[in-house]
Amino acid sequence: MSLLPLSDIVVLELGGLAPVPYAGMILADFGAKVIRVDRPGQGSSDVLVRNKRSVALDLKKPAALRALRQMIKKADVLLDPFRPGVLEKLGLDPQFLLEDNPRLIVARISGFGQKGSASAAAGHDINYLATAGILQMIGREGEAPIPPLNVLADFAGGGLICVMGILMSLIERERSGKGQIIDANLTSGSSYLSTFPFLMQKFGLDFADKRGTNLLDGGAPFYRVYKTKDGRYMSVGALEPQFYAQLLKGMGLDPDRLPDQHDRNQWPAMSKLFAEVFVTKTQAEWTHLFDGVDACCAPVLSFREPIPGASPVIDPAKQWPRQALPPQPAPILSRTPAREVDYDSAIPILTPGEHTAEVLEQFGLTKDEVSALISSGAAFKAKL
Repeated sequence: MSLLPLSDIVVLELGGLAPVPYAGMILADFGAKVIRVDRPGQGSSDVLVRNKRSVALDLKKPAALRALRQMIKKADVLLDPFRPGVLEKLGLDPQFLLEDNPRLIVARISGFGQKGSASAAAGHDINYLATAGILQMIGREGEAPIPPLNVLADFAGGGLICVMGILMSLIERERSGKGQIIDANLTSGSSYLSTFPFLMQKFGLDFADKRGTNLLDGGAPFYRVYKTKDGRYMSVGALEPQFYAQLLKGMGLDPDRLPDQHDRNQWPAMSKLFAEVFVTKTQAEWTHLFDGVDACCAPVLSFREPIPGASPVIDPAKQWPRQALPPQPAPILSRTPAREVDYDSAIPILTPGEHTAEVLEQFGLTKDEVSALISSGAAFKAKL
């Protein structure tokens, strides 16, 4: 098997919440040697731990801090999950770390950025989307904005954008020989993702009307979700006329007796008509009907169970899947793909300090030095 694309990269991930472990997981999936630095004596609810190891250090103790500084000198990437200023208070100012290791890439993931508006404030995914202007655009007409899980800010605008910054920095380092500091905050990352709707709204192309009445936010009858007879759902995205024609045909509707597709004044009535049609069949029936049909009408699938009563898939290229597949690393590389994930055998638990001794020794500490760190409480070795 070919070497994984990041197999020579060493990443130190300071223990944190969702976006930081997600960034570390992506790097580990593609071969990076990722080591999570945990606090001694604390459990962890982090499930984004595959292909990682853990070392537990009490960074309030000078000896632990010295050990970490020694590790950082040999690392390629340091993932910082803390609020602005915390790393500096720990004695790990990124500027000093770059003096120790000029090739180091310090990726700082925070909510609102290292400086500027609200940078010192606490927040979560919903707050970052709110202040980025995105949350205001998501939801039904006349109702409150709807937070889209914590996928958009935490993982897309945060962890994934951070990984993009790390990869760009690694590429640039090949030319300059120098590392750098990345401000990968979740608010600006999420804002960047919203460039398309921002520009569409700015130039009056879409999203110009109130929330839930526009082309791509559920206002159009041919771009929304409909309930089926069995209480499940079908997604409709028939934007183009050829797809819309196939949708109407599958629904048994005569286009000559309907208003123009883009007559916005008729959208509420058309949405009501579509809802009345979709509720006459089960999700399985609609799925069978639109299998192999270019109508952009797909079942809303679940990770937990298949579509009840659906027939088996015979031609995967032409039929809709019957159940959502577990997440796998993406994108798919032809020559050096990421590690495939087996969720049936992988246990998403990484005990803090599980690899403390072996990791510290690999970074150049002697067995006596490691023993001294553990006996003094500066480091912790988990008993498995």
